Amino acid sequence: MTAPVGARVWVVPGGHVPFPAHGTEPEFTGFDQLCVLNAGGDDAALTLDLYYEDAEPVGPYRILVAARRIRHVRVNDLIDPEAVRLDRPYGCVLRSPVPVVVQFLRQDTRLPGVVALTGTMAYPG
Repeated sequence: MTAPVGARVWVVPGGHVPFPAHGTEPEFTGFDQLCVLNAGGDDAALTLDLYYEDAEPVGPYRILVAARRIRHVRVNDLIDPEAVRLDRPYGCVLRSPVPVVVQFLRQDTRLPGVVALTGTMAYPG
């Protein structure tokens, strides 16, 4: 039997959906994205809570990642229970009933003709 890969709690403290964007949608829209790998044999019913510096936390946002699959979730596309606030700093905590691996990506297109893409691993809690 293979050992589980990942953790059940992941933290991204430095979120900030870039806005406005310069370029065509959806390819050149600025975004923050969570990339989730579920290498296990059970589906992962994730919950995501967002924290702001000047407002109460919002969540949970619910995200399903099937067993032995990946899922890319654009943070700016999350609308339930509330649309994510653009161009505002946030942090988030992702919780999963099974171990998963989470990577964080940002595409920033605020400057005309410039596409900046950065990525980092989320912090496993």
